[in-house]
Amino acid sequence: MSEKSKLRVVLWRHGQTDWNVENRYQGHSDIPLNNVGQYQVGHAAKVLAGMNPNRIIASDLIRAKQTAQALVDLTGIKMEIDPDLRETNGGNWEGKTGQQNREEDGERFKQWMFGVDVKAGEIGESRSEVARRARNAIERGIAEAIGTIIFVTHGGTSRALLGSILDMPFDKWATLGGLSNASWSVLEPKSFTKIGWTLVEHNAGSIPEPVFGNESLEAKA
Repeated sequence: MSEKSKLRVVLWRHGQTDWNVENRYQGHSDIPLNNVGQYQVGHAAKVLAGMNPNRIIASDLIRAKQTAQALVDLTGIKMEIDPDLRETNGGNWEGKTGQQNREEDGERFKQWMFGVDVKAGEIGESRSEVARRARNAIERGIAEAIGTIIFVTHGGTSRALLGSILDMPFDKWATLGGLSNASWSVLEPKSFTKIGWTLVEHNAGSIPEPVFGNESLEAKA
């Protein structure tokens, strides 16, 4: 299969916002990029354009759409919107700092931070719920597509999605490091007729390089 036709999924986190800097839970709150975030996505878009993407599919929140727009401006590819790529609904936690949420809803917040599958902010979403809807977005996006597809999403959504799509036990999802603003993870289907996905890069800011010698390891598996 040629590099041009090879399926590749890129999960690109949005650039920095003021609420990121203030450690406020954003969730579904529609917060735009700040000046640093605009710079970050402009730089990242130049790298991602080098992957020759076929589609750009973004969350409907403004910080994701502004991020995607930087790549649209370089490539001319139409931006598609899928609300299932949204960040976790944070319920009563949204707009509050981590310290405020620890003080006001300490036990639930502690469970959330330690990876228990509770609903964020009591009335929000659990990580497993986020993973289910985000996987639906990925499956729709790749259903009839080949090549590189950029999904512009959010930090919490990306982590839940990766844990799910890599078939990790739920209690291990928290071991995945987060994505920095405007960084991305790259997934490719497993080769040699295996079912599933391989995490090629995580929290990256560069074009994936070939892993030489990997075929010999695959052949022995």
